[in-house]
Amino acid sequence: MNAWLQKHWERLHSSFWFLPSLMAAAAGVLALAAVALDRIATDRWLQGLGWVYSGGAEGASLVLSTIAGSMITIAGVVFSMTLVSLSLASSQLGPRLLRNFMRDTANQVVIGTFVATFVYCLLVLRTIRRADETAFVPHLAVTFGVLLALVGLAVLIYFIHHVAVSIQADEVIGRVARELFDGIERLFPAQIGHAGDRASPPSPITEAPPGFDGEAVDVRAAEDGYLQLIDARGLMALAVEAEIRIRLHIRPGNYIIKDQTLATVTPAGRVDDAVSERLNGALVLGNQRTSAQDVEFAILQLVEIAVRALSPGINDPFTAVTCIDRLGSALCRLARRDLPSAWREDHAGVIRVIAPKISFADIVGTALNQIRQHARNDVAVTLRLLEAIEVVAASARTAQDRSVLRRHAQMILEGAGDAFAAAHDRRDLEQRHESCLRALRGPDAA
Repeated sequence: MNAWLQKHWERLHSSFWFLPSLMAAAAGVLALAAVALDRIATDRWLQGLGWVYSGGAEGASLVLSTIAGSMITIAGVVFSMTLVSLSLASSQLGPRLLRNFMRDTANQVVIGTFVATFVYCLLVLRTIRRADETAFVPHLAVTFGVLLALVGLAVLIYFIHHVAVSIQADEVIGRVARELFDGIERLFPAQIGHAGDRASPPSPITEAPPGFDGEAVDVRAAEDGYLQLIDARGLMALAVEAEIRIRLHIRPGNYIIKDQTLATVTPAGRVDDAVSERLNGALVLGNQRTSAQDVEFAILQLVEIAVRALSPGINDPFTAVTCIDRLGSALCRLARRDLPSAWREDHAGVIRVIAPKISFADIVGTALNQIRQHARNDVAVTLRLLEAIEVVAASARTAQDRSVLRRHAQMILEGAGDAFAAAHDRRDLEQRHESCLRALRGPDAA
């Protein structure tokens, strides 16, 4: 999908108005269809259906008015409950999680159900005629309105249950973790470009392949914001059409400052204002980070929950431990995968784009550093950090990855050892550290 379309789709998907508006429009179409069916149906045919409303115009108006009034009232209550849950999640778990709650399709469907039922009843109500010569009672349409009201009652009961479950810390953490796992599956497939090999150190040819060492020109940013998406297809198409090579200096999640260097392009003679504009257009900026192409953002959401839980005002180590478990699971998935190559080739096999490559060490640091720094005085959380590293060690395939994990285990030991007042706690810490080191000994480790 085009990066700009993907950005706007994510924005629509995260809004409270888009899906309810679609449901309200569908209710309008249903109202028109039901009234049209009533106009062509005969009274004898309708009388043969025992479940169809058979009252007069006054009764139909009263039924629809009652349903419409109750639905719009309940819609207000549902919206208020949603705002309360958003406020609670923001204060307890972090404001960056609001987007996850707004993307919850269940909340959008619930609001849409009540708004759609209100719109339906309002449109059917206006078709009822009481005059004898032009009397018209849409029996089928009124019956459908009653059915929609019953559906709304079931949806309300579900919504109360859903809100009670969705604001629980473990449920929120699980939802963020699922988004993180989906991002790992999407951004780190089995193979992209050249085969990556984390066991091999970077070589000069990786940093500057043939064709990237000529006269170059910098392309600068046209505006400020967080880099949310890179239109890889558009960038490759630009490189092929203009016969240029592009070395990006930024990756999704970075904050871009106006006039900052985005990329270096060779040869310099082929770069004009049109090329610079198209290159800027392939980079989608926004006011906040998203997880569409930024796996670190989802990791930071879990880190934020853990750090808030460890703050003196909340002091909830159990939530922090749950976040560490989820982060360990994500790191296991990453350790089993080859990270994407920095090189991007066109169909002819010519290297056209070099993108900054995120490393396993970067991701591990993002996941563990802040939690380690805030958990120095908490025995349970510190020990769980070492346990998570031991679990990830079983999935680490290279000496380089095991070295990264070993370094973090050592930092945890050094940072927390002096903070543990009880000798038994220090002994437990040292034993857990030794267990980590044993798990990190691979066939190519000393």
